[in-house]
Amino acid sequence: MQVIAHIRSPYTSKFGIPRQSNIVSELPATIVFTPEYRVAEALRGIEEFDYLWLIWQFSENVRDTWSPTVRPPRLGGNQRMGVFATRSSFRPNAMGLSSVRLLSVETHSSEGPLLHVAGADLMDGTPIFDIKPYIPYTDAHPDARSGFAPTPAQRLLQVECPDNLLMLIDEPLRPSLLQLLAHDPRPQYQHDAERIYGFPFAGCEVRFRVESERLTVVAIEKA
Repeated sequence: MQVIAHIRSPYTSKFGIPRQSNIVSELPATIVFTPEYRVAEALRGIEEFDYLWLIWQFSENVRDTWSPTVRPPRLGGNQRMGVFATRSSFRPNAMGLSSVRLLSVETHSSEGPLLHVAGADLMDGTPIFDIKPYIPYTDAHPDARSGFAPTPAQRLLQVECPDNLLMLIDEPLRPSLLQLLAHDPRPQYQHDAERIYGFPFAGCEVRFRVESERLTVVAIEKA
């Protein structure tokens, strides 16, 4: 398997990344091809598709052993399910699959052709093995059963972020940060109202606490 590209995204740590693609639907990211695959011809026609599939590696979770069961965060981290019945990152082959929205194709840059996408759930620098077009008539199954995840994980939280803190985030990324926080980036088995949580985002460290249905940002500092 050859790494054909890496993603450039505001997520620089595993903590805080959306649990599925398109949960934070407007967050921009860029796919940068490795030198061997910086070939514009390889992207001919890709602009005719609205969404793409990315096949990538859980590069921070590569290990020599595996377990046939895992503890999905969706079930509170205390119930085991078969690894192949989950999207856990702890797999025999540390492979991920995400659908992203194609925003634009930049054909002439100092790094070769670039794909600008939205809705990615990949950490900055994640290696990508393949890119395929999303085709609705075969890839979308709106009536399909969804096992233990039939609906979004939880209600959206009410986010309170003082303007003087939010201004430290680049303006185009502010709505995406608020959307990410509304989906509660904490591990789903942690509910300590006194604890201050934090994660890196777009060159800043974002710290917050959650009480009941309200998330309050207490600090945003440049990393």
